[in-house]
Amino acid sequence: MKPRNLEDVVKAAGNVVDMLRNSQIGAYIYPVVPAEFSNWRDEQRAWRETAVLYDQSHHMVNLYVKGPDALKMLSRLTINTFKNFSINQAKQMVPCSYSGHVIGDGILFYLAENDFVFVGRAPTANWLKFQGETGGYDVEVVYDDRSPSRPMGNPVTRSCYRYQIQGPNAEQIIRKLNGGSSPDIKFFRMGEISIAGRRVRALRHGMAGEPGLEIWGPYEERDEIRAAILEQGAEFGIVPCGSRTYSSNTLESGWIPSPLPAVYTREEMKAYREWLPANGYEATGSIAGSFVSPNIEDYYVTPYDMGYGPFVKFDHDFIGREALEKMDKASQRRKVTLAWNGEDVAKIMSSLFVGDKTYKFFDLPNANYGSANYDSVMLNGKVIGFSMFTGYSYNERCALSLATVDPSLEIGQEVKIVWGEPGGGSKKTTVERHTQIEVRATVSPAPYSKDAREHYAEGWRTQA
Repeated sequence: MKPRNLEDVVKAAGNVVDMLRNSQIGAYIYPVVPAEFSNWRDEQRAWRETAVLYDQSHHMVNLYVKGPDALKMLSRLTINTFKNFSINQAKQMVPCSYSGHVIGDGILFYLAENDFVFVGRAPTANWLKFQGETGGYDVEVVYDDRSPSRPMGNPVTRSCYRYQIQGPNAEQIIRKLNGGSSPDIKFFRMGEISIAGRRVRALRHGMAGEPGLEIWGPYEERDEIRAAILEQGAEFGIVPCGSRTYSSNTLESGWIPSPLPAVYTREEMKAYREWLPANGYEATGSIAGSFVSPNIEDYYVTPYDMGYGPFVKFDHDFIGREALEKMDKASQRRKVTLAWNGEDVAKIMSSLFVGDKTYKFFDLPNANYGSANYDSVMLNGKVIGFSMFTGYSYNERCALSLATVDPSLEIGQEVKIVWGEPGGGSKKTTVERHTQIEVRATVSPAPYSKDAREHYAEGWRTQA
């Protein structure tokens, strides 16, 4: 019988790890936005030296939640405190499963009374939608899905455009756009600015450690707002950032974007698996990397593993609270950046041209080849963590990966990352036949960028 939902898919697979490791979904695509407007090297430099315009209109879900129980439901679904959370504020929301493992994360905007929008990837948005539809809450949930990865020439429409102006010159650009005055908006607070005669909602934000604004408005106004930003920002060196470059900014700012959602096991999650479709993200997403375990729960991560320890507040009832209260926080893995040895990376690259071994292709600037990436981090022959997001920073002239590792590791210590999959590689469409290689790497702070560590607003990034 044809699987009707994720629960059916998991049962039919026998081993869900094998299913996800050999998924045929292909590469994760940041849709619609051109890959590059100039070249990814100069686009990376711009967020450090001048300013960039990110177009975030297409690769994330907008999940609108309205109604008398909206705040109650959302508080129940996240580790974060909602004390003093009020209209025109935002927070990074981290929902967990009943076992205390991360389902995903994203940004929650408090738009108006009983009116919120969550912006993020599908696993978290799906969990919120499920709770809104089945949890007995008095809410209305509207799911504005991400744009299709391959529109194939068909028109694309979203509920809103979403841009970010970031970089050391962002403030000057914003001031000029707003008629010469700086908007009085504090970090992760919302307000309004004027662009091309239109009032635009804005969130004070930052990426790659630099200050700026995230702005949004009706989708039909996207072209004129974009044109005005680029025109007014030209004298300050603003550069439009392509989707190829955008995905690499997290290497410097320290956010791990795609852990495996902890939904495939446990009886408490069965109703959710029966609600999820048989062809959705959770059923078709892929696991990539050198770490292989027959137990899917070995891929689950806790908020502490991901650097979200400061978010965990036991001042409210939330799903996963009981499990998190029982965890020994001191023994949880911690988030770091791993700076890859240049000679070892050069060996990977040169295998395309010389020698009798071909190593797994290391794409630039983003080297990930699965929905969720798990490369083994080794010390003295033992796995002591996962390298979970990998790429290259032209600003740092270094291959970097974001990892969660044993808490005993110290900054400056050398470890090894196993690059490539065992047995010549899985059957994923993104995987060519190759040989594994061990790459030396230095344990480094997260964020790696000195600017991000020293100037980003106090929070989970700086505490790492």
